[in-house]
Amino acid sequence: MNLARLAAEAAERGKPVRAGLIGAGKFGSMFLSQVPTIAGLEVTAIADLDPDRARAACREVGWDDERIEATTYVGDGAALAARDDVDVVIEATGNPRAGINHAEAAFDAGKHVVMVNVEADAMVGPALARRAASAGVCYSMAYGDQPALVSEMVDWARAAGFTVTAAGKGTKYLPAYHTVTPDDVWGHYGLTAEEAKKAGMNPQMFNSFLDGTKSAIEMVAIANACGLDVPEEGLGFPACGVDDLAHVLRPRELGGQLARRGMVETVSSLERDGRPVFRDLRWGVYVVLEAPNDYAAACFKQYGLPTDSTGRFAAMYKPFHLIGLELSISVLSVALRQEPTGQSREMRGTVAAVAKRALKSGEKLDGEGGYTVYGKALPLATAGAALPIGLAHGVTLRRDVAAGKPLSLDDVDLADDKATAMYREVIGAARS
Repeated sequence: MNLARLAAEAAERGKPVRAGLIGAGKFGSMFLSQVPTIAGLEVTAIADLDPDRARAACREVGWDDERIEATTYVGDGAALAARDDVDVVIEATGNPRAGINHAEAAFDAGKHVVMVNVEADAMVGPALARRAASAGVCYSMAYGDQPALVSEMVDWARAAGFTVTAAGKGTKYLPAYHTVTPDDVWGHYGLTAEEAKKAGMNPQMFNSFLDGTKSAIEMVAIANACGLDVPEEGLGFPACGVDDLAHVLRPRELGGQLARRGMVETVSSLERDGRPVFRDLRWGVYVVLEAPNDYAAACFKQYGLPTDSTGRFAAMYKPFHLIGLELSISVLSVALRQEPTGQSREMRGTVAAVAKRALKSGEKLDGEGGYTVYGKALPLATAGAALPIGLAHGVTLRRDVAAGKPLSLDDVDLADDKATAMYREVIGAARS
């Protein structure tokens, strides 16, 4: 509750927090739009594959000429991480291999890292957190995105003495969405391809939101950060509005849909027949908590909390998340308090690449949101040697894979690179 004050004091000392942004896409642009109104925070450098695009993004979000000209624009994220005028590196590329490389470059340079790149975090976050600790810097999830917001809610619940029964977010989901491709994604958003192109919307990225991949990535990141379990058969996406969270997301033995207490889950804003859910949580996050005793349960009732039929389970939720508009919370927290806004601790699950259709030997996979695979959240024990969605881009199949089947690490020709080695490291450590 004191970040704004700490930042203002840093500004008064002439020592503002200096951030370097890697990736000037939508998330990064939303962050950039807020920077001019935050005392004690500066963006000194921006890295993007197209530096001119980064400069244009700054102008589009309302930066004045003086601020634009005072910022350095480069094409190399690792070079940005090594700069002397950067205290905190924000990795917002969305490419897991790039994210891992940029994070390691930042740690080598003694810089804090805010990982917007959930794809990288869900795949190897615990290893990156350990490397940051060894370097004496902070590695953090990105506030404004769902994993950090849920981690905050889980921490709040536990610090208040409650048991966390379930935690997660809402989304728009139907089972048929798993096979949607970039060719037919826009109809599900109520847009034409022409309208989406004019708005600069990436069909593969938006398809990853729809086909379940992004939900799987975010739920695994939350599980890894909060010590929660991933459902054995993958996310169930139960249709559920905010008034029913405590009823639906409780153990099956009590009439709910969870295998047990302490799990992640994503709720759908659509009933299975396509009807909208009443008071849905499509844009928000939640935590379901359990009273530790009869007295606390009675307090739930006395103070108006909606509960399940037993009176012991209640839900807290945020109906919206502001994505990059809230990212400065993480940047200021790691720089001024050396405290992450959520951090992966252990590998509780992974996101397996599953064939969207029958795939043939020799085909090249196109990764998250593409034509070939979607991501499914699985606990490590169930996943076995599954190919993670973060490594399922640009790799060639060695054998045929049936539609709906998870791919294994041995099904593809994997590059002998840092991302592959680090993934093998984290799953090996988790199983030892």
